[in-house]
Amino acid sequence: MPGERLQGAATGAPSITLSFDNGPEPEVTPGVLEVLRRRGLPATFFVLGHKLATHRALAERAHAEGHWIGNHTWSHAGPLGDAPGGAAAAEAEIARTQELIGDLSHEHRLFRPQGGGGALGPHLLSQAALDLLTHGAFTCVLWNAVPGDFRDPDGWVDRALDMCRGPEPVVLVLHDLPNNAMRHLDRFLGRLADQGARFTQEFPDSCVPLRRGIATGPVTNYVNSRAGASA
Repeated sequence: MPGERLQGAATGAPSITLSFDNGPEPEVTPGVLEVLRRRGLPATFFVLGHKLATHRALAERAHAEGHWIGNHTWSHAGPLGDAPGGAAAAEAEIARTQELIGDLSHEHRLFRPQGGGGALGPHLLSQAALDLLTHGAFTCVLWNAVPGDFRDPDGWVDRALDMCRGPEPVVLVLHDLPNNAMRHLDRFLGRLADQGARFTQEFPDSCVPLRRGIATGPVTNYVNSRAGASA
């Protein structure tokens, strides 16, 4: 993907990719964007379609400020691998959201499935969802660090710092949700900077099992084929 930007120069420090899920939220997203602007850090915002429909201006601002906009389903009602509905569900959750994202989309059509608390496994996608992502040339972005800011708005910082020690590249999932967790964002990023962290907007291959519709990793490990095929 184009647009890599690295900050920090500590030898051997892991690279950290910042991402924010479940927005945009008018009470939170502007503050997150301001922190990122002051620190000069790029991130990706994986938005929910039903929130984007109401708060599109926030996604437009994020896009204009150099952040990438990704698709995180329409309703966030549950992992697609556990959902009934087959192709209809995939269309309603993924395709409908992508259509609304429109020209805000990254050229690789970034999609992040719902994990149900950060777990990885075959619950993430149905066969119909994988078919849609493949035929639509989407890039499926997973994660390896979910510190739980959505359920522990104060305690997530120390867990996140532990997760960001590497040595492997870190794809960190935070949430621009109205639970006061992001009031700690600037402090958290400052502590990472003090530790010599390197920040990048790129997603490592280890967290991207599908790029532009082509399998680049074990994408079938994240598919519940019994959840419904596209036919």
